[in-house]
Amino acid sequence: MSDVRRMRYCAGGEWKESKSCEWLPVTDSSTGEVIAEVPNCTREEVLEAVEAAAKAFPAWSQESVSRRTQMMFKWRQVLVDHLDELALLCAKELGKNLNEARGDVLKTIEPTEFACANPFISQGSASLQVTTGFDTASYRVPLGVVVGIVPFNFPAMIPWGWMVPLAIATGNTVVLKAASQTPLTAMRIMELFYQEGGFPKGVVNLITCANEESEMLITDPRVRAVTFVGTTKTGKRVYSTAAAHGKRVQAQCEAKNHALILEDCDLESAVNAVVNSTYGCAGMRCMALPVVCVQESIADHFVELLKEKAKNLVVGCAYDPATEMGPVVSAEHKRSICNWIQKGIDEGAELVLDGRDIKVPGFENGFFVGPTILDKVTPEMSVGQREIFGPVTLIKRVKDFEDGIAQMNANPYANGSSIFTQNGYFARQFELLSDGGMVGINVGIPVPSAYFPFSGNKESFFGDQHVLGIDGVRFYTRAKTVTKHWYDEHSRKKTIDTWEGTVER
Repeated sequence: MSDVRRMRYCAGGEWKESKSCEWLPVTDSSTGEVIAEVPNCTREEVLEAVEAAAKAFPAWSQESVSRRTQMMFKWRQVLVDHLDELALLCAKELGKNLNEARGDVLKTIEPTEFACANPFISQGSASLQVTTGFDTASYRVPLGVVVGIVPFNFPAMIPWGWMVPLAIATGNTVVLKAASQTPLTAMRIMELFYQEGGFPKGVVNLITCANEESEMLITDPRVRAVTFVGTTKTGKRVYSTAAAHGKRVQAQCEAKNHALILEDCDLESAVNAVVNSTYGCAGMRCMALPVVCVQESIADHFVELLKEKAKNLVVGCAYDPATEMGPVVSAEHKRSICNWIQKGIDEGAELVLDGRDIKVPGFENGFFVGPTILDKVTPEMSVGQREIFGPVTLIKRVKDFEDGIAQMNANPYANGSSIFTQNGYFARQFELLSDGGMVGINVGIPVPSAYFPFSGNKESFFGDQHVLGIDGVRFYTRAKTVTKHWYDEHSRKKTIDTWEGTVER
């Protein structure tokens, strides 16, 4: 334990030792070893971070759009330069393989590039002569201090891609509550933000704390908006509490994405897409496809192909380049996944592939769960309704398109959905009828680029403006509408009439 680093929090551009009495372990998910500890920041430390953001806001909000944009271009290059370093750190603390961890960082760079277009995307509008002698312009102006509350599964992308770029490009200042399980990537980016990004102190601040202290962030009168990513239960509480205190809220919550596999699909491609989507990041992402509704006529063949592909995935140390699927984030999360697998069996699902007892030589203490498949899951089984957040595929056998879309839409969550078919009619009907906020047509992970909103629906999202895209710009800005009129008779008396050669005093 003497080699375990005690991490600090960042307020006003300075890293500070916490006076916390409680420290939370950060593990190497591949070995199970504790590699760092982060503080459960005290109430005073949380308030210090908010105060630093509030103090930095006036100057930063008045900085020219041109200057803020130039700094975003510079910041984008800093992230590119440190891509491999950040990917390795992400892989170590979370368990994503190196390619997936690189993707996490790349998905941080992409929204930063979008934020570089701020002079265009945050423009207002204007009209001359809205009535005789009157002109009206509407501007987008920053809100003030905004808060980001972050989950463990994307330690680079969610805080530093979904939250920070658009917030600061549009003139706000930020307090990030980093995930206590995976804070190291976010903290390293925080270091780079000031050391190499050169941003003014206090523009972004970072803390780690428990729920009670988080409550302060969403009730503090200086905070104007909250972006949350996490469970639906917590998201509802954050949304209701923050809204009751007059704040804007984006609450991106749980998912139980479904895929519909029709008999006319390109079966090999559909299986590959499901494998990549379900087992990528060991299933720890809200855009995985954990439930697959397969038309009965091809279900046996689909399950056979899926099992063959899944069992041949290389499960191993996250930072081994040969690894195709790494561990899950913690021992506790591994237990939760294994308990869900057993619950599915107890509810009557058929176990086709069991990943609970997988062993990785040399990494016996890592938090590994292998690919798992449960077949013949029926609508009443809770395993097919609730989010597991692990490498578990659930097969629901459906009669036809209508049966499949009905079962999919019966789920309370609607983050994303996909269909695999060569039939244009069914593809278009799926696009129209699916409750999913993000829809894929022969696409396993229908995540749009940062230029479009990450648009969950139903129990997967609470709020009015989604994360990213123009929705994100509007979330972090408010409208200020100015109507102007000049009194001609006053101006005329002070005008030099050069044509007549007279001057009116």
